[in-house]
Amino acid sequence: MKIRHLLLAIAVTAIWGLNFSVIKLGLTTVDPFILAGIRFTLCALPAIFFIPKPDVPWRYIVGYGLVFGVGLWGVVNLGIQSGLSAGIASLVLQLSAFFTLLLGARVLREKLSRYQIAGMGIASCGLLSILTIADGTVTSAGLMLVLLGALAWSVANVINKKARTTQVFAFLVWSSAFSPIPLFALDYAVNGSVGYRALVSQIDARAVLSILFQVYPNTLFGYWVWNSLMKRYPVSTVAPLSLLVPVFGLVGSAVIFNEQLSLNKVIAVLLIVSGLGVGLYGQTLLRALTRRPELSQR
Repeated sequence: MKIRHLLLAIAVTAIWGLNFSVIKLGLTTVDPFILAGIRFTLCALPAIFFIPKPDVPWRYIVGYGLVFGVGLWGVVNLGIQSGLSAGIASLVLQLSAFFTLLLGARVLREKLSRYQIAGMGIASCGLLSILTIADGTVTSAGLMLVLLGALAWSVANVINKKARTTQVFAFLVWSSAFSPIPLFALDYAVNGSVGYRALVSQIDARAVLSILFQVYPNTLFGYWVWNSLMKRYPVSTVAPLSLLVPVFGLVGSAVIFNEQLSLNKVIAVLLIVSGLGVGLYGQTLLRALTRRPELSQR
């Protein structure tokens, strides 16, 4: 990978990791579902008027929009508001990779390898270590909600895979149009008009910047760059860089919210990231390592 593309990929993972802290900043004055609703409204508008509909059935566009917008980010926002720190949320959400493998085995009849099973076991130990954190940055409600968001992300991944679209950016824009109304309706069903009155009277520059960051650098720019790199380079070259997301997530939370990186958190990061590495890339790495001695002998 060219150095400028590598730096661009690392920048995107930094943006994605920092986004969790940015979300938490927005949640100080905006309700979780409203925040997500505004985010996906701006992801869809005005871009949807200029980008043709992707050539996939409507059920995939609508389904992805509902699951990705409501099930993932609406629920993750609620989890962060429920007391889970931005850093821990960025780490726990990465477990969606294993939920995707399990769903793929169930829905797409994909066989799980021993590396994937071993990786799940290692990452599960990391999740258990999170339960031992007692510094106020982990709540059971917040943890369960972000785990639910991780499951929703895996469902969204399966929908995306079944859609088989090459028009990734158009798919993201058009599916985003189906997220806002359910999100706004959910907030009204739970809180009535309180959240909307607060939005009008309390929204500040911090919340506006949070929304703009989530829409443009994080969603539209980040996914466009990432998918462009995925088209240019092998998946095995680009995808492992996503393991940097929770690292940047924890660093961002430590800088912005002064979150303490205790030994339990460091252990959780090492276990979950190692589990992801073994489960997703262990076989590829082993092949690369065993191939080099053979080449040197020749």
